[in-house]
Amino acid sequence: MIIPYQDLEPDTLTRLLQDFVSRDGTDNGYDASEAQRVERARRALERRQAYIVFDEESQQCQLITAHDLDPAYIRQYTTAD
Repeated sequence: MIIPYQDLEPDTLTRLLQDFVSRDGTDNGYDASEAQRVERARRALERRQAYIVFDEESQQCQLITAHDLDPAYIRQYTTAD
């Protein structure tokens, strides 16, 4: 299920993004601060280049790029806006 980032309280979104960018495997080799990586992730959400996806089975949220999601899944979300 895609979670609209706009529905999250600003502080909750910031903490969630901080968690996403600090997870193992998210260091892409660039010398960017956590604040810069959070802002980059926030812009990706705003541009619909990434989505917050809640996996009901694992009960976890993930930040997933639009490229890695099924276009039909994204269309379902965007038509609900």
